[in-house]
Amino acid sequence: MATSSLLLISSCIISVLLQAASASKTRHFKWEVGYIYASPDCNEKVLIGINGKFPGPTIRAKAGDTIHVELKNALHTEGVVIHWHGIRQLGTPWADGTASISQCAIDPEETFLYRFRVEKAGTYFYHGHYGMQRAAGLYGSLIVDAADGEEEPFRYDGEFNLLLSDWYHQSIYDQMVGLSSKPFRWIGEPQTLLINGRGQHNCSLAAHLIEGSGKCESMSKDCAPVVLRVLPNKTYRLRIASTTSLASLNLAIGNHKMVVVEADGNYVEPFMVGDIDIYSGESYSVLVTTDQNPSSNYWLSIGVRGRKPKTSPALAIVNYRPNSPSKLPESSPPVVPEWSDYNHSKSLSYRILARRGATKPPPQSADRRIVLLNTQNTVDGYTKWSINNISLALPPTPYLGSMRYRLKNAFDGGMPPENFPSNYDVMRPPKNPNSTQSSNAYVIRFNSTVDVILQNANALAVNVSEIHPWHLHGHDFWVLGYGDGRFDEEEDVARFNLKNPPLRNTVVIFPYGWTAIRFVADNPGVWAFHCHIEPHLHMGMGVIFAEGVEHVGRIPKEALTCGMTGKMLMDNHLP
Repeated sequence: MATSSLLLISSCIISVLLQAASASKTRHFKWEVGYIYASPDCNEKVLIGINGKFPGPTIRAKAGDTIHVELKNALHTEGVVIHWHGIRQLGTPWADGTASISQCAIDPEETFLYRFRVEKAGTYFYHGHYGMQRAAGLYGSLIVDAADGEEEPFRYDGEFNLLLSDWYHQSIYDQMVGLSSKPFRWIGEPQTLLINGRGQHNCSLAAHLIEGSGKCESMSKDCAPVVLRVLPNKTYRLRIASTTSLASLNLAIGNHKMVVVEADGNYVEPFMVGDIDIYSGESYSVLVTTDQNPSSNYWLSIGVRGRKPKTSPALAIVNYRPNSPSKLPESSPPVVPEWSDYNHSKSLSYRILARRGATKPPPQSADRRIVLLNTQNTVDGYTKWSINNISLALPPTPYLGSMRYRLKNAFDGGMPPENFPSNYDVMRPPKNPNSTQSSNAYVIRFNSTVDVILQNANALAVNVSEIHPWHLHGHDFWVLGYGDGRFDEEEDVARFNLKNPPLRNTVVIFPYGWTAIRFVADNPGVWAFHCHIEPHLHMGMGVIFAEGVEHVGRIPKEALTCGMTGKMLMDNHLP
């Protein structure tokens, strides 16, 4: 009898697995990355598009599907890679799309096949991860729906996808030269904020919507305002992701509340807000109920947070049908909270908790703790960002290939520091601003549990400490807590949230504060962990984590054709 029951259970499990396998699909895409003319904010500029479009095509799949992107580099003079932000790349670390880390940059006229599985439903995006190509327009949305037969823990009648970004008129090449010059030339604030690749610079959206106003004559379809067409008394899901180069943002809808239900592809305990801060690299889903006066339209506003704003808010229209989308809202756009009101920002971050039953709790203790001090420094007179007094300099040979095949001298082999001096004052500029550059990496024992403490500090200027959103590749992590001032190992560890911390892939550290995260090193590969602000990463604000590289399977040769691995391929010394 017991044997019969066991056979019945086994057959049921096999049946379920077979059904899941048969339901999943391989979704094929053929892309060409190249320069195009476009007018995202009504000013024409050369930018990087995919298949002649900006932003790039939206990928839509279901959990369990395999994404198959055949990517040709049609840029004339530079390499390219694509990072699939928030996708863990389990078993496919070479598809993470990080130049000099997971793969070689794809040369002009060459083609690379990205093939990977999307494990779970959520709101994600993709972007360039070579130089500052993300700031040149190389990005798009990646939406993963629940697998067939699975339901999400909330219901809605329709959805909209909002990909937020900022926009510079100065080319990324000018920006990179300035950031790498002596004396240092800061790129300044963006000229425009974009919603789904559209914005208006020196051109009033409200004026444009008034027929016969005579303004905004240069308005084209590239920069026409986004309109969200809704029906009264329905609930809509807004999928929101930020791929900004610099700006931290705030989103609000006039007269409407929002219920936060998802963060970085993970369900959170629902809570209501009037507005939401979103940092570069983050994604959210919020539910909005259209329960306001149906004879009116309403403004959706995006404004700058965390920096003194010199960029006008971006506006879109929530259009209650059957009203005309050109009908102006009766009320003014929502007012963005004061840029320096960090208590407002913190109150949102502190409310984000894992949804009950949606995720497993973290391990109750860690095997290793790494404390990363974020400072602005100088290296030979050049302004850099450093972590524990080391500014990241990527090697010509990708870490994944050099570590997998045990190549010597491909990168700095020394162990980077796991803490900073006990007498360092995080509230003041560094007494000795001099730093060093290195390509060393943190090698982590496979399947161990790691705590990382991100410690913010004063920059080079007095009374300046910036917001830094940090993104970890290859993992989700638990956010255990936040705090002000210097992290205290005795007092602050005791306050860690080990009951229901949210799972994220991007987290912010506030000025003069710290953030604690925990992750399990269970994904063989080499992974970047870095500030998602584009100029900060360009200036060295990141570290490298390597784990279980000996378990990585055969790396495609196309990922190895540069540096020492490229030479060894040519000499037939690599399999």
